[in-house]
Amino acid sequence: MTSLMLETMPVAINVALTNEKLIVDLEDGRSVAVPLAWYPRLLHGSTTERSNWQLLGDGYAIEWPELDEHIGIEALLAGRRSGESEKSLEHWRAARPA
Repeated sequence: MTSLMLETMPVAINVALTNEKLIVDLEDGRSVAVPLAWYPRLLHGSTTERSNWQLLGDGYAIEWPELDEHIGIEALLAGRRSGESEKSLEHWRAARPA
């Protein structure tokens, strides 16, 4: 098991999404890009739903209220993908408006 030791708490200042990537700009000047497929709710969300994000706290996490998705910046930097089960994701998708 690996651990991530951070000297300072990473803080997000901006979020962008393409059809393939989630891109997060950090306060320290770094940008992190990960495949959108790591977060199935974002992948299956509409462009409008994906663009409705907000930073939580002082930028320690990102929330997409309409998609019920929350991503912590530390987890993003550690390379942690969504831990949602396939069954949970299918239940969520079935409950979405057509």
